[in-house]
Amino acid sequence: MSLLDSSVTLHPRPLINSKVPAFKANAYKNGAFITVSDEDLKGKWSVLIFMPAAFTFNCPTEIEDAAEHYAEFQALGAEVYIVTTDTHFSHKVWHETSPAVGKAQFPLVADPTHQLTRAFRVHIEEDGLALRGTFIVNPDGVIKTAEIHDNAIARDVTETVRKLKAAKYVAEHPNEVCPAKWNDGAKTIKPSLDLVGKI
Repeated sequence: MSLLDSSVTLHPRPLINSKVPAFKANAYKNGAFITVSDEDLKGKWSVLIFMPAAFTFNCPTEIEDAAEHYAEFQALGAEVYIVTTDTHFSHKVWHETSPAVGKAQFPLVADPTHQLTRAFRVHIEEDGLALRGTFIVNPDGVIKTAEIHDNAIARDVTETVRKLKAAKYVAEHPNEVCPAKWNDGAKTIKPSLDLVGKI
């Protein structure tokens, strides 16, 4: 297939290091309806976790996993946002009826118009649902990590926490990089001409 094939959609730039576009969405959090926008993402780290839909099977297990790590996210100065293509009304009922989802103290963001799923390129057009996408956004509203799964494969929030720590570390230490399997406190690498071909 030619790169000039008209059926191929070419995106002008990758998501990584691009800014989250302006948006405004309804959400459910701790018994109340709230509004979440791109402005809420500024000034702190954010973790956006996309899921296909409320009242599905794998999604509650992932929300419960995120809830069990929420204190750790908060300690790292990050907010968690769960995003599905449902309405905020659906999220209220889901939170009230699912023991796993009921553990969530973070916003359950409604995206029935698909503005966010399309902006983060996780939208499934034929189904009107989202793929399992996880994105870490820095305090300037810039996307630093992206992970997208088939909907049959649930995620491990422990890895998201690790990536958040790595993203924060390199932001605070711009002359260092985190090698494979890096964890908080482990040795990093300082790229230099002398290291070329020696690792």
